[in-house]
Amino acid sequence: MDRLTEMEAFANVVDQGGFTDAAKKMGISKSAVSKHVSSLEARLGARLLNRTTRRVSPTEIGLAYYDRARRVLNDAGEADALVTSMQSAPSGLLRISVATDFGVNHLSPVLSDFLAAYPDITVNMVLNNRYVELISEGFDVAVRIGELEDSTLRARKLTETVKRMVAAPSYVEKFGRPQKIDELNEHKLLHYSSQSSGNLWKLTAPSGEKRQVRTAGWLSVNDGQSLLNAAISGLGIAYLPSYLYAEALKSGAVVDAMPSLPDEVQGVYAVYPPGRFTQPKVRAFIDFLVDSFHEKGAMDW
Repeated sequence: MDRLTEMEAFANVVDQGGFTDAAKKMGISKSAVSKHVSSLEARLGARLLNRTTRRVSPTEIGLAYYDRARRVLNDAGEADALVTSMQSAPSGLLRISVATDFGVNHLSPVLSDFLAAYPDITVNMVLNNRYVELISEGFDVAVRIGELEDSTLRARKLTETVKRMVAAPSYVEKFGRPQKIDELNEHKLLHYSSQSSGNLWKLTAPSGEKRQVRTAGWLSVNDGQSLLNAAISGLGIAYLPSYLYAEALKSGAVVDAMPSLPDEVQGVYAVYPPGRFTQPKVRAFIDFLVDSFHEKGAMDW
């Protein structure tokens, strides 16, 4: 007899507390369930169930075997679901969490192509500047930038961005460029107030030494685009990712405020809940982003 069928019959007898209800659950006769369990016990050479006229209960050996058998049956069910899932077209509501700046500048523009490619998917994109709890808040995927917090979430790298200090040419002409990290306190600095680190900038010195500098600042904004606009206006130096300043740098609206500092490369990641398999809609979205950003080129925006 089929081992999985024997396991399933035995597990259902334990779950349902008897052969009659187990037979109803499996859609077969009571005698067939009994035959499967007897065959299992004969093959194992052990009694798995205590049978009386009133009740059926697992023996000590049976209880230990039940735990393992249930895991095997669950794995088999998930394997079947995986194959079915992978063959089905991606569909359903996809809830996405993404930082406001990145969502506006780089996710929104590609969503139309994604939805055209997957017409059975609907998207609810939530723009915010905090780390949401994906599972408890009902999100399917989040796009996060920089060092990832330790968690049970799965992650896939989409691309990279570069953080640098930028300022308007008018600011540099008037105040000059800081030559050393220690000179930053002598300049007008623009801070991103939504970051948990506050006014703490994590920098790498030309020597390669990692520095953490808590700098004073005379403007804090919870929006990266507003910080860029402030820098373009000549209000001070902003420390921003390249996906925000790239165009302004190309046009000359801003310049590199400290060219001597090495690039601070940050990864851009899609994070999603753990599990033995990924929902088709999530897999389709992440694959689409990887392809989209690959075509654009890492760190070229």
